[in-house]
Amino acid sequence: MLEGKALIADTDMPLKLQIQAMKAASEALDLYDVFDSKSIAAHIKKKFDDGHGMGWQCVVGSNFGSFFTHSQGTFIYFTLETLNFLIFKGPSPSVSSRVDIV
Repeated sequence: MLEGKALIADTDMPLKLQIQAMKAASEALDLYDVFDSKSIAAHIKKKFDDGHGMGWQCVVGSNFGSFFTHSQGTFIYFTLETLNFLIFKGPSPSVSSRVDIV
């Protein structure tokens, strides 16, 4: 387990959720090859969807940029080993933004 070696670059998550994110990343690195970013991200997303409701997103890699909107308290960006991890939950659509097609 490598959760003690993560370097958090930015977050608005509560500490308990931050620890869960780093633990999920560490578990994924134990299960998958470091070059299998897609499987690592899918593992983390499933953990968060199962434990904290649907709608989580996870990006894993060594060189990527991003621009996104997230629900408050659900964002973390950190580095573990040679990979960067971006985990967030998208905003819930409000009733006023719903589109009905007739």
